[in-house]
Amino acid sequence: MNQPPRDLTEGRERGTFSLPEAVRSPWFELSRRLFAAMAILVGTVLLVYLDRDGYQDGTGTPGVSLIDAIYYTTVTLSTTGYGDISPVSDNARLINAFVITPARIAFLVLLIGTTIEVLASQGREMFRVARWRKHMDHHVVVIGYGTKGRSAVQTLINNGLDREAIVVVDPSEVAMQDAHADGLAVVTGDATRRGVLRRAGVAEAEQVIITTDRDDSNVLATLTVRQLNPDAYIVTAVREHENSPLMRQSGANSVITSSDAVGRLLGLSSVSPSLGSVMEDLLTYGEGLEVAERDLLVTEVGRPPQSLPDQVISVVRDEKVYRYFDPVVSQLARGDRLIVVRPAKELPWAPRPGTHNEDAATDED
Repeated sequence: MNQPPRDLTEGRERGTFSLPEAVRSPWFELSRRLFAAMAILVGTVLLVYLDRDGYQDGTGTPGVSLIDAIYYTTVTLSTTGYGDISPVSDNARLINAFVITPARIAFLVLLIGTTIEVLASQGREMFRVARWRKHMDHHVVVIGYGTKGRSAVQTLINNGLDREAIVVVDPSEVAMQDAHADGLAVVTGDATRRGVLRRAGVAEAEQVIITTDRDDSNVLATLTVRQLNPDAYIVTAVREHENSPLMRQSGANSVITSSDAVGRLLGLSSVSPSLGSVMEDLLTYGEGLEVAERDLLVTEVGRPPQSLPDQVISVVRDEKVYRYFDPVVSQLARGDRLIVVRPAKELPWAPRPGTHNEDAATDED
């Protein structure tokens, strides 16, 4: 894990990139190391004491006591020894060479294990990030990992997008922990800063979803994203409908008014509980009905939208969306895409319920 920035401004301006990884309890790690160190210490004391006749102290007296064995083991494992107790028999010297010396190395490694682990973790993290950047292209950047951001990410994953193709940008440590728990890469920083967005790979991103809690931050983030990536498809949420035109002028391709959408759903549920239930069903993934976009099939070219097995509600033609009853799309043409209502058990990207490997009617045909 990356170390936290030294101050708030540094983290927001530069951004801290981190990938999710398994987290172990620090108490578990500390207990494991203490147990290993004690095991080495106790095992070495037993070896010395069992072979106590092979040692002598500085006065030349052969044999050592249990206290002498503990003392000898402690100074030998923590240093190279003081020489006041030394092995004299061949057996004791062999044990020192092939058992106690490796134990000393292991004991010293445990003493400096924290430093070694930090260095190894930093190196491993740098390698993981470099490998991620090398293979990352046409990914999705989600700016803001609150309720809306998490719902957007879950919808993308449910529709087949790999978690590794999603990068979250948020200045909050809580959001970073939540995103890591969901298996997502995170850039911790202010999304209105160019450096932070560059770390997230916005210049190579295929789509950018902006869902912060402030409309002014969304506008500034949209402007910055559009400057870094003129071709990205930007979806932005706004709290107030009056800010939608400004958001589109800033470069957003699609603008969702969260407060108006929630208000309309509340109103519908109040006026008609049944209609409110249907709308909630359409917005809930995995059960009931789904709103999906699919390709037009070859066998459907030239037919009116109302005659298809799916419930067509809109037709996408030349990057414009037409209602199914619009005269412009009274006959479907190659290259059209359909917005349909279908059972949730059908995959949203499948051609349509009951079809198997039919050819799509694209402009290249």
